[in-house]
Amino acid sequence: MNFIDATMNYETWLGREVRLLPEDLKVKHTLMAESPFPFLRATYYRWVQVWAETAPGLARTPNVLAVGDLHIENFGMWRDADGRLIWGVNDFDETADLPLAIDLTRLAVSVYLADKNHALGATRSQVATAILDGYREGLESGGCPFVLEERHPALCQIAIERLKSAQDFWKKLSALPAYQGRQPKTALRLLMRMLPNGVESLRVVHRVAGLGSLGRQRLTAICQFEGGYIAREVKQLARPASQWATGKGPLPIRYGEMLKAAIRCEDPFLRQQSNWVGRRISPSNSRIEIIDLPREKDVERLLHGMGFETANIHLGSLARKKLLKGLAGIKVADFVKATHALENAVLADYKEWKAR
Repeated sequence: MNFIDATMNYETWLGREVRLLPEDLKVKHTLMAESPFPFLRATYYRWVQVWAETAPGLARTPNVLAVGDLHIENFGMWRDADGRLIWGVNDFDETADLPLAIDLTRLAVSVYLADKNHALGATRSQVATAILDGYREGLESGGCPFVLEERHPALCQIAIERLKSAQDFWKKLSALPAYQGRQPKTALRLLMRMLPNGVESLRVVHRVAGLGSLGRQRLTAICQFEGGYIAREVKQLARPASQWATGKGPLPIRYGEMLKAAIRCEDPFLRQQSNWVGRRISPSNSRIEIIDLPREKDVERLLHGMGFETANIHLGSLARKKLLKGLAGIKVADFVKATHALENAVLADYKEWKAR
């Protein structure tokens, strides 16, 4: 199946799972043609369809409760219940039982493709080594959440320098248009339940965000509370794309299960209810974007941390000894070769989409 047919087939399947917003889907299609990295972010369904045949050796690694759609912009920051700044994976839309290497390879390929737009100063071998070493260290230590201010001063400095300007953030959010059309009752109840009593000037707006989930319903509430802005958002979830790709199912939505299982500091505002996920929207709850990525030595430190955080995720579903045994079978040279092949597969699909 070529990429164009796969996309039409997947979106037809997805449209039976959730209500799609045609205008947002058009935006997604446009962004997919901009460059290979946003294309990768938007097309996890294709990745999971071709991954095993492109990297058959790595497909034999043990199954874990995997992120699936893991990439360098799927890491960000949030505040825990004590107000501490935490860093880690911040999106689990595609969580499913998959070989552990699918997360590691997708993370590496995302770095290769990001490098085409924003030179990171790291070779494929350096990228692979940093990710695998971080993953190994995470497994061997038994995992540990990333509380930035206390144990990760270098990463904390990178993160703090890239925190969004609060003034610019709220100005942009408050300028968004009102949400038009039907507001699902489950989504609206979850959204209102996440807001404190006493809010003022409440508006539900339409925010276009993300790429993999772009096209699904997303409701954002922005209001005044005790002298300043606050915001909450709910996004519709679908069954993982691995169900479409393999034809096996039905597979459950396991977002909430992942939040409980993984080794992480809880985001008190992140919660799943039915097929919706709610979160706080704020300058502190932000992801690291390509343009924010550091260069040279800092990028290897960041990739090491991403590998370690991936171990935090996988340790929630499989014993450390089994994970280490699976990792032992992954050699850096083989990993580089497999991820290069996967990169080429993504680029071939991108060229097909660009030429359509």
